[in-house]
Amino acid sequence: MPTSTLVIIAIYIGFGLLEFLRSDLLSKPEQTRDDAIVEIVGGVMLLMFTQPAIIAGVSLGMGALAPEWQGVLSNLNVFAAILLFVIGDDLTQYWWHRASHSTHWLYNLHRAHHDARYMSIRLTYRNNLFYYAMMPGIWISAVLVYLGLGWVYAGYLVVKLAVIIGAHSDVAWDKPLYRIKWLSPVMWVVERTISTPATHHAHHGRHADDPAVNYKGNFGNLLFFWDVLFGTAKITRTYPQSFGVENLPPSGWGQQLAWPIVPENKEYPDGEEPAAAPATA
Repeated sequence: MPTSTLVIIAIYIGFGLLEFLRSDLLSKPEQTRDDAIVEIVGGVMLLMFTQPAIIAGVSLGMGALAPEWQGVLSNLNVFAAILLFVIGDDLTQYWWHRASHSTHWLYNLHRAHHDARYMSIRLTYRNNLFYYAMMPGIWISAVLVYLGLGWVYAGYLVVKLAVIIGAHSDVAWDKPLYRIKWLSPVMWVVERTISTPATHHAHHGRHADDPAVNYKGNFGNLLFFWDVLFGTAKITRTYPQSFGVENLPPSGWGQQLAWPIVPENKEYPDGEEPAAAPATA
C-alpha cells in the first residue's frame, strides 16, 4: 500500500477518534439507517472502484492512443506540477460543485452529500455513485498521472484530504483558534485560503434564514480561495444551528446512491409540503 494512502488513512482515523471521543462518531443527531448505507456504499465504491477504474482506464486508453506521452512530465518542476493539480482538479471541482447546486439534474447526483442532518467525517465521500464517475477533476488527474505526475498526485491528495476531512468534522478545529486574539490575522488568511469547518459547515446548513448558512455558496474543497475569487464566499466564524436540506421531498438510500436509475421521490409526507421553492431553485 502506498505511503500516501497510509497517511490519508491515518488522518481519517485521527479525526474519527476525535469524533468518537467528543461527539459520538457512530450515533449522530437525527441519523437514520439510510445514512449508514449511503456513507458505506458511496465511500467504498469511490475508493475501491470508481477512482482506481478511472485512473486505470485513462492509462490504458492513453497508452493505446498516445504511448509517447507516458511520463513526459515526470521531470516537471514540483511547484508547476502542484499548480496543474490545483487547477485541473480543485478548480474544476469548485465549478462542478457549484454547477451541482445550480441545475436540478446535477443536484440529484449531489443531494446525498447534503441529506445528512449532521456534520461528520462520515460525509467526506457521501455522494451519488455517478457523481464521482462524472467529476472532471478525477479524469484530469488521471491524465496527469499518466503524464508522469503520480508522485505529485500522492502528496497533493494527502494535503487535500486532510483539509476536506477536517472541514467536514463536527469537532471544529478552527473554533478554539478564533478565540485567540493574536491569531486573528493568521486565521483571516487561513479561512480565505482553505476550507475550514466554519466555512464548509455553512454550506451544509439546513435553513436559509440562519445567518451562518450559505447553501448556495462556499463551494471550495481544498481551496476556499475560489469562493473568494468568484464571489460565492460567506465568512462568519459561526456555525449553523442545524444541517441537511429543506423544502424537498425525502429521499431514500436508493435514490441518493443510484438516481437516475432509482427515480426521484416527488411526494411530501401528508401535510408537510412547504410553500417555499426547493433549495435548488
